[in-house]
Amino acid sequence: LSSRTSAAEKDMGGAEQKEKQYRAHQGFGEHHGGVTGAHTYFYADEAKCDQHMETFLRCIDASSGSSEDGFSAIKLTALARPQFLVRFSEVLVKWRRFFLQMAAEQGQAGQAVLEMKLEVGKLQEALANLGIVTKAESQEWFVGKSSTVDLLDWNSLLDSRTKISKPLLIPNRQTGQLEPLLSCFSEEEDLQMKRVLQRMDVLAKRAMEKGVRLMVDAEQSYFQPAISRLTVETQRRFNRNQAIIFNTYQCYLREAYNNVTGDVELSRREGWHFGTKLVRGAYMEQERERAAQMGYEDPINPTYEKTNEMYHRCLDYVLEEIKHRRKASVMVASHNEDTVKFTLRRMMELGIHPSEKKVCFGQLLGMCDQITFPLGQAGFPVYKYVPYGPVNEVLPYLSRRAQENRGFMQRANRERDLLWKEVKRRLLAGNLFS
Repeated sequence: LSSRTSAAEKDMGGAEQKEKQYRAHQGFGEHHGGVTGAHTYFYADEAKCDQHMETFLRCIDASSGSSEDGFSAIKLTALARPQFLVRFSEVLVKWRRFFLQMAAEQGQAGQAVLEMKLEVGKLQEALANLGIVTKAESQEWFVGKSSTVDLLDWNSLLDSRTKISKPLLIPNRQTGQLEPLLSCFSEEEDLQMKRVLQRMDVLAKRAMEKGVRLMVDAEQSYFQPAISRLTVETQRRFNRNQAIIFNTYQCYLREAYNNVTGDVELSRREGWHFGTKLVRGAYMEQERERAAQMGYEDPINPTYEKTNEMYHRCLDYVLEEIKHRRKASVMVASHNEDTVKFTLRRMMELGIHPSEKKVCFGQLLGMCDQITFPLGQAGFPVYKYVPYGPVNEVLPYLSRRAQENRGFMQRANRERDLLWKEVKRRLLAGNLFS
């Protein structure tokens, strides 16, 4: 892979020239203004991305050697140009937004996203009236489709639309100016897409070979649509018989439930295994600051309580999917005791046994051992997430985790009290080291 990408860079004028053109703006990645260690990889060159891939391969090997059914986590900003991920995300968001806009005009505002169905005839008329494409030109879009299309059908059209010969323009309802609904991908962007998918392919194949599951971490919302789409593409290939590739859903996002249910429905239609890690989220302050600066709606749920509700709603949906189809797996990545209790109760009610290994739990190494150890002793698959790297990067990461778990200090005090109580019990019983 390294030799292929290096040759490609030389053919296109040299890595140094391309590196300058595609260097990520500071606002796209890590910055410390009001942010505690919200790490994102800055793009240096294709060789650096290949080095990151080699590091991930070693992590997969280490996960395989340390335990059965291991997990290894990766970040896609380490494997691709951040600006490409931003660009691809913008395309995906505009495409989805246009569908929702058309659904509202067909009287379906307020419905659940997956229940929205556009009448093809009306949609073609709307496209023609807006001057996007003529009715004749849009005819080929809907070949093989029924008389209505839902969001998943609409998204499937995007695969061919990225190859169109001219950009699609739509009037901005606020300014009245035409703006791109979807622009053509350049040759360079097509090449970037191939490169990141190649790297994910290499990692997924090694994970399968080693019996390790691969978790793709969630990142900032302006990267996330592209990250999720690329992850789903990999799931389609490698999750045919079991969940090898896990996507991560951030439940502090307002769209979390729609994202989860949409991908679950896609896995049903196409017959692959859905794998997910559910987290609350790690970039709240950065997201809100960016939304305020750039003038778009805050993507984060308004309160911590709303985030908790979202987490349990998404989790319950996946647990129901496990009960009915047994073709889904979930990691409950949470330090929240109420969430763990909720999961255990619902597993019992739905008849999901720990030995099926469809539900597992994860906490950070060194945090919430009073949750981790009893789960393991009771026979539940439970994992400790081990961050690694330079101290100046890992410590801010850990401090951010403490910040996002609002009750962490209270739980830390409780954990200390429980440990001290256990020490005294053992001293009195005369078995301190047993």
